Amino acid sequence: MDPYKYRKDFPLFRDDVKERIVYFDNACMTLRPQTVIDKIVEYYSFHPGCGGRSLHRISSWVTDNYEGARDIVAGFLNAPDRRGIIFTKNATEAINLISHSFKFEKGDRVLGTDHEHNSNLVPWIQMMKKGMIRYEPVPSMEDNTFDIERFKEMIPGTRLVAMVHVSNLDGTRIPERDVIEISHDSGALVMLDCAQSVPHMPMDMKKLDVDLLVFSGHKAMGPTGTGVLAGKPELVNDLDPFIVGGDTVQETRYDSVDFLDPPKRFEAGLQHYAGFIALGTALQYLEKVGLDELQEHELSLNRYATSRMKEMVRITGPSRPEDRGGILPFQVDGMNPHDVSMMLDELAGVAIRSGRHCVHSWFNGRGQDPSARASFYLYNTKEEVDVMADTLETILADLT
Repeated sequence: MDPYKYRKDFPLFRDDVKERIVYFDNACMTLRPQTVIDKIVEYYSFHPGCGGRSLHRISSWVTDNYEGARDIVAGFLNAPDRRGIIFTKNATEAINLISHSFKFEKGDRVLGTDHEHNSNLVPWIQMMKKGMIRYEPVPSMEDNTFDIERFKEMIPGTRLVAMVHVSNLDGTRIPERDVIEISHDSGALVMLDCAQSVPHMPMDMKKLDVDLLVFSGHKAMGPTGTGVLAGKPELVNDLDPFIVGGDTVQETRYDSVDFLDPPKRFEAGLQHYAGFIALGTALQYLEKVGLDELQEHELSLNRYATSRMKEMVRITGPSRPEDRGGILPFQVDGMNPHDVSMMLDELAGVAIRSGRHCVHSWFNGRGQDPSARASFYLYNTKEEVDVMADTLETILADLT
C-alpha cells in the first residue's frame, strides 16, 4: 500500500501546513480525511435539521443520510441485521449500555482479560459493587498473549464474555474465533470491544458469530462523539432501554410508556446527525483503502520501527511485531515516558502517547512503569519512522 496516495486527503499533511507533524498516536485517535470533514460541513451548512421528526426537505435529507449511515455500518461489519446497529457516543457508552441493559441474574459471572481498557473494566466493577455480577479477568501468558487453556478452565458457569479484541496497550489480539466457539459451547454470550480492531482489519460478524460488538468512530477516521453497538437482533431486542426520553417511544401516557423497536429505543434525544453521517463517509473511505492492505501496511511499519528501535528501548508486551499489529509500546531506561514523548514532539514534531493508556489495572497488577506508545495508520510512512528513531537516538546520545 502506498501511504503517499492517501496523505493528500488529510489536511495535516498538506504542503501549506507550516508545522511538520509525524502523527503516531493513532491508537488514541485517527486523523480525518477531507471527505469526512466536508460531510460535517455539508450538514451544518445546508441540512441543519432534525432527523426522524419534521417532514420538510431538510429533515428528510438528515433522516435518509442518518439511516443510510446505519446501513453503511451494517455492511462494513457484515452485521446480521441493520436493526442491531445502535448509535452511541463511543465504545464506552456502548459497553455501559450493555452492562445496564443486559438481563443479568444476581451472581452471573462476566469474564474479561487482564488487558481491558477502563471502558470495558469499570462498568463491570460497578456492576460487581452493586452485587449484580461476579467479574474475573483471564490472566495472560508470560509474554502477554492470551492464555486459551486458562480461558477454557474459567469459562464454565460464565454468562457473558466481555473482552477486548485487540489491546490498545500492546496490540495483542485474542483468538476471537476460538473464544467465541468455546463460549457458545459453554452457554455464554460474547461481547467484543473492537475499538482497536474495526478500524484496522476486516470484521465479519456473521462469520465470527459474535453476539455483541462495540467500537468508537474517532478511532476509525470518524468524528468524536460517535460510536456503535452492533448485536444480533434477537439479543438487542431483549435489552432494556438504558437512556430514555424523546425519540425512544411510540406512545406515552401519564403512567406508562410503549417503547419503539430497536435500534430507536436506544437512541434517546437529538442525535449527533452530522457525526454519524460523517462516520458513514469514513467507513466508505476505509472500504476503498482495503482493510487487508491497511493491516499489512501497519505491520510492515511496526516491523521496520522495531528493527530501528529495539536496541534503544525495551518493548512492552510481545517482542514480535506480528503479535502487536500496528502498536509499538516501549520504555527507555532512565527516562520517564512522558519526557520521551515531550522531547520527540519538541525536537521533531513526533506525536506519540505516554502513560498507562487507560489500562491502569495491567500496570498495577504487574507492577510495571508507564510506557511510551507509537501506533501506526494508513497515512504513516517509513520515512516518518526514521524521524522518530533518529530523534530518539539523538536524545539518548545527549544523555550519555
